[in-house]
Amino acid sequence: MTSASTILNVHTPTSSFAIVHSLTQDSLDDLCDKLSRKSGTGYTGQRVGAGWLKYAFNETIWNLDDDADYTIFVWRQQPASSDTASTSAALDHRETPTLHLHAPHAPLPTPPAYRNPAYYVFAARRDAPSPAHSAPRARSAKAKSRRTKASARAAAAAADDGVPTFRKEFEQFHGANGVRTVMGSIGPVPNVRMLLKAGYRHVYISRQFAQQHGFIPADAAPGHYGYGGLVNIGTWPITLTPSAGFSAHPNAPPPPAGGTTRQGKPKPTMVSVYLSEEPHFSVVLGRSFFEKRQIQTSSVDPTDVVCLDTGEKLECELVILKDGRGEIVTVT
Repeated sequence: MTSASTILNVHTPTSSFAIVHSLTQDSLDDLCDKLSRKSGTGYTGQRVGAGWLKYAFNETIWNLDDDADYTIFVWRQQPASSDTASTSAALDHRETPTLHLHAPHAPLPTPPAYRNPAYYVFAARRDAPSPAHSAPRARSAKAKSRRTKASARAAAAAADDGVPTFRKEFEQFHGANGVRTVMGSIGPVPNVRMLLKAGYRHVYISRQFAQQHGFIPADAAPGHYGYGGLVNIGTWPITLTPSAGFSAHPNAPPPPAGGTTRQGKPKPTMVSVYLSEEPHFSVVLGRSFFEKRQIQTSSVDPTDVVCLDTGEKLECELVILKDGRGEIVTVT
């Protein structure tokens, strides 16, 4: 080992190890090669590259993706000194540099699987309360201090579950803000759940749904039956299932005198339908449908949807989409 070589501590979500690496003579590619060849890391046969490495500096986690990041990383390992001739010797006396290694597309381990507490995601929070700082100065403050310490410990335990705070806030926000869906029929197909969203311009049906129910030929494929832009597949009747109750929307018509339920069959609407590649919903009702039925929604109750052309309140449900890994899928 040369005097220019140093030891790098490496933490993964499931293990820790060390490698020999020269910060002054080796490059980022050399480092990635060593980590790719390292056995027992859980990433055997995979190439370490951009997005895999991070390091901590000034209580912040930084990426180590390219040569510019590596240059900054090496510079940050040097002590505050203007003597460039002593750089190698100074690096030898620095605290051992630490890297965090993880495949960017691989999921993090979840309990009861082992989680390495040295990996930055699972490390204990530095702002967790210390028992030494919570001793009461007077008897009157003792009960309050105990409550404060218990609350702080409970909050720290809830936060120290390996899930970043921003991720929890993201899931909490979208978990309380689903998308509006209604039930109805399109053409001859009954009981279809449809996305109701004014952010889309037209009414769309998915390619798979269109093939299954004969809206387009069964052998239609992208590039063959369209994918050179939107494809209009004609005008089709759409009938939505009305609610048994009445809307509280200020623009909705009042319920009839003495009536508790709405009479008559729901109204079909003829509208132009376009083919789309939307994978989440068979039918998407966009602004053209909103305008035709004069649909109004409520900011107080997201499920209160009324069609002003007939006064019908629609049977509406909020749906939260998740993929196969349990990740929330946002529909823009």
